[in-house]
Amino acid sequence: MSSREDDNGAKTPTGKVTPPPAAVTAVTVTRGGGGRTPPPPDPPEPPDDGEEGMLRMSFLEHLQELRSRIIKMLAGVLVSVAVSLTFCNQLWRVIAAPAVEALTKLGIKPATLKAITPMEQFNVIWFKLPFLCALFIASPWILYQIWAFISPGLYKRERRYAAPFILCSAGLFIGGGAFAYFVAFRFALTFLLGIGIGNSVDPMISIDEYFDLFVNVTLGVALVFEMPILIFFLTLLRIVSPAFLVKHSRYAILGIFIIAAVVTPTPDAFNMLLFALPMCLLFYVGVFAGYLLVLKREGRRFPWGKVLTIVGIVLVIFGALLYFAALHYKLHPVPHWPFLRR
Repeated sequence: MSSREDDNGAKTPTGKVTPPPAAVTAVTVTRGGGGRTPPPPDPPEPPDDGEEGMLRMSFLEHLQELRSRIIKMLAGVLVSVAVSLTFCNQLWRVIAAPAVEALTKLGIKPATLKAITPMEQFNVIWFKLPFLCALFIASPWILYQIWAFISPGLYKRERRYAAPFILCSAGLFIGGGAFAYFVAFRFALTFLLGIGIGNSVDPMISIDEYFDLFVNVTLGVALVFEMPILIFFLTLLRIVSPAFLVKHSRYAILGIFIIAAVVTPTPDAFNMLLFALPMCLLFYVGVFAGYLLVLKREGRRFPWGKVLTIVGIVLVIFGALLYFAALHYKLHPVPHWPFLRR
């Protein structure tokens, strides 16, 4: 007698058990017979374009590359030293100009620097000075070697920042030295030399002590001007974010004022502000550069048109006010700070 079971299986009149429909489908698909064919396999994932060209180096190869880059840096510095040696007298007049100007303003005659020991002039003018100038002359070459050392470990898309990195870093370094020379150092030196004037004190400045102070201020400010580059690379490496920096900006500003107090050669608040305010501005420039990087990662664009229009209007208004103020107070431009004088 035939019987019928549920969907899990069925008995035929001959007593054979037929497999369930799912099993039939599975067998059909597996054997490649009639019915639907199996879906094609997923296509392989394309290689990450960012890792193309990434150089894999061993530890010893890294050391050899580092040695090669250091040798090239030193070679560039030595070439710059050789160039600077041919202009030592002219360069020393430029370096000594802030001291001569400060002594002239204070009415000290003769407005000259003093050599205390016989070797002092040689050590400063013909040895230390060429190396200081060589650091600024060779700074683009040094920064290029630094980038060439780290670039093999970067993604292909990150190597596009090579030219901006070199240009911005060298420009900020040289710009920081120029700011120290034309603005900060002159104010600080005039303040320091004028402290004892009128109290039976006649300042006598050694060229060695003067040059050491000049190097400390100039190099200190030039290195501090690299702050936007540092913030940009911390954002590039995802160590910090612009939102984090803005949220904790009060701590950054406190640190900037502490650094300014250390770099500033005078204890007065005016000269400290003269150092600290540009550093605060550079901090926010670095945050803005990091924000542009984050926008690029997220596929968004910054509204440059609106922002540049607003900035242009503000600059035009500021220029007009400055022009009318110069006419009213009969001011004329001068080649040093504050760049306007009656």
